[in-house]
Amino acid sequence: MRFAHSAASVVIAATLCSATAGAQQPDSIARRQQRTLDSLVAAMGAPQARLDSLATRADAAATAGAPVQAAPARPGAYMNVGFVALTDAGWSTEPDVQSILMGDHDPKVRGFTLPNTELTLDGAVDPYFQGFTNIVFGLDERGETGLELEEAFVLTTSLPKNLQLKAGQFFADFGRQNAQHPHAWAFIDQPLVLGRMFGPDGLRSQGLRLSWLLPTSFYTEAMMSVVNSTGGTAFSFRSDASSEIAGGVPVDRRVNGLGDLLLVPRVATSVDLTDTQTLLVGASAAFGPNNSGPSAKTQIYGVDGYWKWKSPTAAAGFPFVSLQGEAMYRNYGAEQRVAADDPAVQLPAETLADRGAYAQVLWGNKPRIVAGLRYDVVNGGASSFATPVRDDRFRVSPNFSWYPTEFSKLRFQYNYDNRKGIGSDHSFW
Repeated sequence: MRFAHSAASVVIAATLCSATAGAQQPDSIARRQQRTLDSLVAAMGAPQARLDSLATRADAAATAGAPVQAAPARPGAYMNVGFVALTDAGWSTEPDVQSILMGDHDPKVRGFTLPNTELTLDGAVDPYFQGFTNIVFGLDERGETGLELEEAFVLTTSLPKNLQLKAGQFFADFGRQNAQHPHAWAFIDQPLVLGRMFGPDGLRSQGLRLSWLLPTSFYTEAMMSVVNSTGGTAFSFRSDASSEIAGGVPVDRRVNGLGDLLLVPRVATSVDLTDTQTLLVGASAAFGPNNSGPSAKTQIYGVDGYWKWKSPTAAAGFPFVSLQGEAMYRNYGAEQRVAADDPAVQLPAETLADRGAYAQVLWGNKPRIVAGLRYDVVNGGASSFATPVRDDRFRVSPNFSWYPTEFSKLRFQYNYDNRKGIGSDHSFW
C-alpha cells in the first residue's frame, strides 16, 4: 500500500506541475518536465506492479489451499557507519617531534596536526558472516593527505563449539592496546614498547584468526592467528625496516611454507574478584621470519594485565580506578649480513634482545573527568650495530581528559622523555 500511495501522490503532483508549467513556461520546457514526471511515475509503478502480482499469486495460492512461500529474509541484518577525527596541537623542546613520538598516529610536528581520521563500516553480511572495514585518512608532517585501508575483515557468527574465524586484514591480538584504534587509547601517543616491537603502525597483516571461547565458568579465550609476515606493519619480521633493527641490507625472502608466515597465539582470561573489581590477564607471542638472512627468525613474547574497580554506587560509570600494564621481550636473530651504511663492512651473526614495558593508572574521580599517569621504559641489548630504534629510554606522561559527552573528548598531556646519551625533552600536547 505504501507504493500505491506514493505512486498516486506522484501522479497528482505531475498533473499540478504540468498545469503550472503550461501556464507559465514555454511548451518545450513544459513537455520536458512532463516527460521527466512520467518517467518517475513509471519507475514508481514498476515496484507496485510487482507487489500486485505477488499479492495476486498469494491470494490464488491461499484460495487453492496451497502453502504461501514467504520472501527470503536476512535475520539480524544491520549496518553501522562511524566517523572519528583526532586533532592534536602542542609543543616540544625537541624540534624533530617524530624522533621522540614515532607512532604513525602520534603528534608529528610542533603546532597542529591531524594524525588520524577514520571511516568505519560494519554490518551483517548474512546469517553466517559479519563484515568490518576501517579506512584511515591522515596528514603527514608536511600537511599531505594519506589514505590507508587499515582493516577489512569478516567474522563468522554461527560456528559450533564456541569457535569463531576472522579473515582479511586486521590488527593482531597481541596484548591489550595493539588491537585498539587510536580514538580508544587512554593517552595521546602509543606506548614506547609497542613502537619498539611493532613499529609505527602496530602489528597487523592479512590472514586468518581462529578463536575459541573455552567452556569455563569464567571468561577464557584462546586465539591463533596465521598472517603474512611482510610489509611495514610486520616491523620485526619480513619488513624492509629490518635494516633499522639489525643494520644490514634486507634479504629478499619468499613464502615457501608455513614457517615463512607469522604465527600469533594468545590466551586471555577474566575473573570478577568482587562485585566491584574485575581482573583480566593475558599472554601473547609472535613467531616469524625476518629479513636479516635467509633463515633468520624473530620471537616476541608478551604478558598483559588489567584491573578495574568501580564504585557500587557509580553513576554513568564514575567513580572508577583502573590499572593496565604490558611487558614484552624480543629475540631478533640476525644472521651475518652486509652493513646497510657501508657495503664493505660485514656484521656478525648475533641475537638482538630488546625488552620494554608500560604501566598506566586512570582515575575517574567524577563523571566525565579522568586523570591518568603512564610510565614507559624500553631497553636494547648489546650489538655490533648502534641504532636509535634500539636505544634505552623512558617516558613519564601525566594527562587529564574531559568528556563533554560520550561522543567527544578533550585531552591534555605532558611528556617527559629521557633518551640515554641524548638527553631529556619536555612536550605538552
